[in-house]
Amino acid sequence: VPGNKQQQSKDSVYFRDGIRRIDFILSYIDDKDGEKKQDRRKEFEANLQKVGLELETEDKSESEDGRTYFLKIHVPWEVLATYADVLKIKVPFKANDIPDKKDVPLSWLCTPYRLPEHVMQPEPDYFTATFDKSKTDFFLIEDKETFFPPSTRNRIVYYILSRCPYSKEDKDKKGIKRLLNNGTYAAAFPLHDCRYWTRSRDANCESERYSLYKYWARFSSFYKEQPLNLIRKYYGEKIGIYFAWLGFYTEMLSYAAVVGLLCFIYGVATFDENVWSKEICNDTIGGQIVMCPLCDKKCGYWKLSTTCSSSWQSYLFDNTATVFFAIFMGIWVTLFLEFWKRRQARLEYEWDLVDFEEEQQQLQLRPEYETKCTHRRLNRVTQEMEPYLPLTSKCARSVLSGATVLFWISLIIACIIGVIAYRLAVFAAFASIMKDSPTNKLDVVGTLITPQFATSVTASCINFVIIMILNFLYERVAIKITDMEVPKTHVEYENKLTVKMFLFQFVNYYSSCFYVAFFKGKFVGYPGDYAYMFGKWRNEECEPGGCLIELTTQLVIVMVGKQVWGNIQEALVPWLRNWWVSRSARNHPESLYSRWEQDHDLQTFSQLGLFYEYLEMVIQFGFITLFVASFPLAPLLALMNNILEVRVDAWKFTTQFRRPVAAKAHSIGAWDEILNMIAVFSVVTNAFIVSFTSDMIPRLVYKYAYHLGTESTMEGYINNSLSIFNISEIPVLLCMYRDYRYPPGHEKQYTHTMQFWHILAAKLAFIIIMEHVVFVVKFFVAWLIPDVPSDVKARTKREHYLIQEYLHDYELEKLKIQKQTLLKAKVALAI
Repeated sequence: VPGNKQQQSKDSVYFRDGIRRIDFILSYIDDKDGEKKQDRRKEFEANLQKVGLELETEDKSESEDGRTYFLKIHVPWEVLATYADVLKIKVPFKANDIPDKKDVPLSWLCTPYRLPEHVMQPEPDYFTATFDKSKTDFFLIEDKETFFPPSTRNRIVYYILSRCPYSKEDKDKKGIKRLLNNGTYAAAFPLHDCRYWTRSRDANCESERYSLYKYWARFSSFYKEQPLNLIRKYYGEKIGIYFAWLGFYTEMLSYAAVVGLLCFIYGVATFDENVWSKEICNDTIGGQIVMCPLCDKKCGYWKLSTTCSSSWQSYLFDNTATVFFAIFMGIWVTLFLEFWKRRQARLEYEWDLVDFEEEQQQLQLRPEYETKCTHRRLNRVTQEMEPYLPLTSKCARSVLSGATVLFWISLIIACIIGVIAYRLAVFAAFASIMKDSPTNKLDVVGTLITPQFATSVTASCINFVIIMILNFLYERVAIKITDMEVPKTHVEYENKLTVKMFLFQFVNYYSSCFYVAFFKGKFVGYPGDYAYMFGKWRNEECEPGGCLIELTTQLVIVMVGKQVWGNIQEALVPWLRNWWVSRSARNHPESLYSRWEQDHDLQTFSQLGLFYEYLEMVIQFGFITLFVASFPLAPLLALMNNILEVRVDAWKFTTQFRRPVAAKAHSIGAWDEILNMIAVFSVVTNAFIVSFTSDMIPRLVYKYAYHLGTESTMEGYINNSLSIFNISEIPVLLCMYRDYRYPPGHEKQYTHTMQFWHILAAKLAFIIIMEHVVFVVKFFVAWLIPDVPSDVKARTKREHYLIQEYLHDYELEKLKIQKQTLLKAKVALAI
């Protein structure tokens, strides 16, 4: 019988009796023509009760819309104990007796960043052992109702729900996921424990959501540490590990951001020493040099001095400090990954995730795998029959999946070629328009808007739009083909999807930067013998300032555009949806707007929600490592974004999403390998950017080998870096172009000079030296820093030792009691 709405506040996490806790909610709308759905629900709920779950239904007349039924689920102790045993959940058996390390000197400096102790350590520190139902008195059980935290309880319920059959005829038809897909149930979710802005009125309720919002999810806490143990307790280890990684990455970014900022300040401070830019801007040098046209037909001859401003801008990022920063970032990446391994090892111990993977692989068989795999075979380890996918089917699915991914990657490359063709075609148009353009009359911006700049910015924006559209389409394709492969476990599913998505995103986001860094201006030819794309458009040249400034522009537009768009998508979209859904409920008093309806009106946190969070951060990690030599301020931009990202994600989890089902994870999964791959690759790309994209090496070769006069100076560098082309014999007209070739009239006219080969040799030598230096330091640092901190090793050994000792004593005690009982029984019989 539905309860009277006025009798008690519905903003509660308990059944009507006020004693049994609601561990899970299922909601459904009873369709008039939904007999099949009714039968499925009836069978499913009967099977849940057979397992031992307790159910209570809220009638539709009680709900806000008058159509939705809510089924409340409670797990009694017996069921909890059984499944805690099955799922090998670790529980406390003894308080930790290892003393904490002494206070760190100057720890008072960190006080402003600290959170209260009850928030940072919501539970005392215990030694833990795998739960065993037959030895309940071995564990520290004070109250059976609160022994397992709500996150563990909802994980156990979800495990039961995802394996419970709902059809009498076909026992393979099972699982809440399928019932949600076919509309039998509208939603399935665990409850938040209170409203986020105020504590629960119920004294027995933990109000952890309120604590998370108050100390973690508000932007005013941006400089504070994160309450990781509370996050783990409330959301589970998988979400806890993500926030631990994000926080650690942001912390490490601060060091890279400071060094990058110093390099930029060095560029600003040494601005006046930039001799070659002064020569370009000088009316008697740059003003007298006539350059060859940058495109055919529509482009005219131009004075070198028109690139004055871009040359100055380029110097800010293309100076001696850039080389130092590229080497520093190679070492920083290694330190970041090594220190993360240590942090992860500590969390693994503290969160009872040591030896987790092996135990979980079998337990985490995906219900979809069990359903789709009709073949059975004997598992050699468990000696039980288990489903499996035949090798032929597996190979066919993998080949089809690989071919699909390759097709989509080819599609991106085709789009990039399209954007390059756009740049070549439009450059000529901009050049002819801007000859007598009104932009020249603009005071501030006029000198900056050159045909190169206009082409670069518009192409970057078009490229960004294409990236976003392809992303949107590919996401759906990637999920479909991963489903088609039928991965065995959740871990395998996520890893397969991770590799597919990252390969695609890697090509999608970085290909345009690779083009500007390594291809633009490298295959141009020379006047009279230019190279053409598709025999139609002349290949692009770099400006006399170099291609580095264009790479910087490209990087800033794609990176900043992605971050802004990502934050809008992440924060604004869920907020608008929730605002729209809950608009009718806002007028009702709190007691009538039940806890389950409040959560029902929130957004669902999808199974792949965390996957997208990781993907966003790893793509950003690629931007700040692969191309950092072209833009030392990239880590600073990333840091500012991430400080916001941590709080936006926290706010979103706490206020906008239903509570996710708690899940375990002992690491960041396949992302670890991807980060390592990017780290190695970044050393190579930065070495090539310094050598081939920036003008650092040609300038150094000129300064020490080809300078004018006796002193090593940069005077005369611009003239030296340009070659002469004879346009017409009568009258003699000359124009200059950017290359090292012999002048007309020379016996080797228009072939490369010795200086070109010296510069090439210096570039290759620099790449080899930089790579070797950074890799040697990387491997030395990796060898020097142990993956597991010594105190964690000691605690793990102590825990294993205690488990053996305590279990031994426990069994002995049990035997003694049994013997005494037997003796008493014998004595009683004898009497």
